[in-house]
Amino acid sequence: MLTRRQILAAGGGSLATLAAPSLLRAQQVEVIEMRGTPRGERIWFNPIGLAIVPGTTLRFVNRDPVNSHTATAYHPEIFDRTTRIPDGAAPWDSGFLLPDESFEVTLEVPGVHDYYCLPHEMAGMVGRIVVGRPSNAGWQGAAQDTGNLPETALQAFPTVGAILDKGRIDPEET
Repeated sequence: MLTRRQILAAGGGSLATLAAPSLLRAQQVEVIEMRGTPRGERIWFNPIGLAIVPGTTLRFVNRDPVNSHTATAYHPEIFDRTTRIPDGAAPWDSGFLLPDESFEVTLEVPGVHDYYCLPHEMAGMVGRIVVGRPSNAGWQGAAQDTGNLPETALQAFPTVGAILDKGRIDPEET
């Protein structure tokens, strides 16, 4: 016959087992900061390149004390831009974030997701998220169409290979 202590211990273990999947989901949040120098002469995303697993939530946080920023996916539905996210991925736009404001988006579709800051794209404020690995079914690499991107933005993107090798690329590494 089971004692009260054994029953409670078994119930607690079962509860922990049921809670584990939600704990794992809660841990899959990556923070990307929007930064800038005090006088605004330089702005950037940190990290500028990031490798994640499908289903990871990205939290963009504006840590720039003097500028508002956006985190905007390259997609025709948003400002009629050239598509630079995988087929089937939902385009996203944070809208303008003031200092200390944040925005979250969860990326599920494997492949390369490029994004930019609407007012600062010309200054090279762009980022690249690699979701999954090339071995994932349906994975799509970096967009080849440069369309209407400024040269400063194109030069700022870290390579997919570097992101996959390191997992995270900080701006000073590009």
